[in-house]
Amino acid sequence: MISINHFNFKNIRALVRVDFNVPLDKKSLAVTDNSRIRAALPTINQILSGGGSVVLMSHLGRPLKKLKEDGSIDQAAYSLKNVIREVSQLLNRPVRFADGCISEDAFRQSSALKAGELLLLENLRFQKEEEKGDPLFAEKLSKHGQVYVNDAFGTAHRAHASTSIIARCFPKEKRMFGYLMAAEIENADRVMKNSVQPFTAIMGGAKVSDKILIIEQLMKKVNNLIIGGGMAYTFFRAMGGATGTSLCEEDKLDLALEILNRAKQAGVNIYLPSDSVIGDHFDAAAQTKLSASNSIEPGWMGLDIGPAASVTFSKVISDSKTILWNGPMGVFEMKAFEKGTKAVAEAVAEATSKGAFSLIGGGDSAAAVKKFNLAEKMSYVSTGGGALLEYFEGKELPGIKMMLES
Repeated sequence: MISINHFNFKNIRALVRVDFNVPLDKKSLAVTDNSRIRAALPTINQILSGGGSVVLMSHLGRPLKKLKEDGSIDQAAYSLKNVIREVSQLLNRPVRFADGCISEDAFRQSSALKAGELLLLENLRFQKEEEKGDPLFAEKLSKHGQVYVNDAFGTAHRAHASTSIIARCFPKEKRMFGYLMAAEIENADRVMKNSVQPFTAIMGGAKVSDKILIIEQLMKKVNNLIIGGGMAYTFFRAMGGATGTSLCEEDKLDLALEILNRAKQAGVNIYLPSDSVIGDHFDAAAQTKLSASNSIEPGWMGLDIGPAASVTFSKVISDSKTILWNGPMGVFEMKAFEKGTKAVAEAVAEATSKGAFSLIGGGDSAAAVKKFNLAEKMSYVSTGGGALLEYFEGKELPGIKMMLES
């Protein structure tokens, strides 16, 4: 597949799949986090500076899953018209907008684009054919461009019309990855295929079941596996501990024990939080206190790792040369329960400053390092939570597979 660096875009109209699925303010509908838009800028600018024009297509939310009471689509809340101002300001140039993605207006505008001009199509997911991966819909979309550039890693695990099926509408020499897609793959491969030891993976979040496949893959690679967040309490319960009303997957206790045994056999060090900040209910204003993680009183729940665990985890991270972090250590969105996640973020940033390679695995982990103003101190912050997880799990991502087909 040809590289975007080596393609001559002069007088070429490029159809670019971006991931502008950004959060919006509920009242003003203004963009509240432009990270995904900024991540697409290098690809867009490369095409424009090369003398080409750009037709951008993206989804925003899941409008067909959240219909209004009368059964209609909430056009206002999910329209990509809401991101135009942000895109235009970041690119420092006007951005045209089409009222549909395969409407007469959309094709009229795309066919009239001149070198240096941009057009943003309306939300792809207003069309049910997008998520169904409909080939006819993909073919219609393909008419907007002479070449296809896929720069939406966050949707690469979806076999949707615009992310994978459409690649078949272009010959191999006229489809390519954008800079973001290429960077995501390169950095993921650096961790899973070319890691420097000691390699530490930090897994957090709510459920063991959400991370079991990636843990299985990591067990073959890592020296250390740090487990925090709600999923840690399933391990403590499996080992006979008392976890109060903490999150716990009762049907995954045997699985937790199996993971511990397999880690021992593989020579992988597993670190669980020795202490926890617990609350009497799930609320920012809850009563809190410290507790050993394996002896939490009835009626109390673990909502963050404690100070002793933070010190232990930070020491392991400090001694690492490769670090993968996916999932927070607690409910970091609430100030009372943010310290553990912040301590881990600071430890990863410090290790990175000393030469370690750190990959922050999208989703809540990415949100956490941004909240603590540490994103710039990490080696790479992924834009693709679910896509990255599936890539690490060893699954074929349709958005990548289709692009590489002959």
